Amino acid sequence: MKRSVVLGVVVVVGALSMAVAAQQAPQRNIDVEKLKDNLFVLKGGGGNTAVFVTSTGVVVVDAKNPGWGQPILDKIKTLTDKPITTLINTHTHGDHVSGNVEFPATVDIIVQENTRTNMMKMIPNSTAQDQTVPAQTIFQQNGGKGLPKRTFKDRMTLFSGPDEVDLYYFGRGHTNGDAFVAFPAARVLHAADIFSGKNLPLLDANNGGSAAEIAARS
Repeated sequence: MKRSVVLGVVVVVGALSMAVAAQQAPQRNIDVEKLKDNLFVLKGGGGNTAVFVTSTGVVVVDAKNPGWGQPILDKIKTLTDKPITTLINTHTHGDHVSGNVEFPATVDIIVQENTRTNMMKMIPNSTAQDQTVPAQTIFQQNGGKGLPKRTFKDRMTLFSGPDEVDLYYFGRGHTNGDAFVAFPAARVLHAADIFSGKNLPLLDANNGGSAAEIAARS
């Protein structure tokens, strides 16, 4: 067979392989809902992600499932050219924290102190069908990248004035580390899975969830 024919076959096969790979690659579609001029919700790929654009940078709340960190970063670039400075995780579940590993190492990651302990183990949600504890967490697989750098116990305030973000912990509920994230200037609260919808609270006993404590503080 002539060399030119062989080369042509290789090129065609390579093109077909790329086409098949493109068809097999999962689509990472993120929908944007604008709440305020500087506050957005990114939907798809796991728990809802909040994007708060401050005067100096971007605060992100929750980072979705594995493989969704980069799509979040790409979508934020279409909303603002400011750098991402802060990532807050509301609780330990994989559809809220797994995308952390794709964020730049310079990002300040903050969680409630119990959530950090939970993230070191990544024990499955008690409602999940698969209760297998991973041999390595997604953070261990990435050399510790994506784990929180700071924690709070009951309350933490970030920034000031119109940029203020307030973090609250009111006790066990969905897990034992649910963070409520308030944007006072926008009069918006990100409550994550403690209020997942118009349904009964979702409780994860494996990670400290408690219906009794929700009732006690209602």
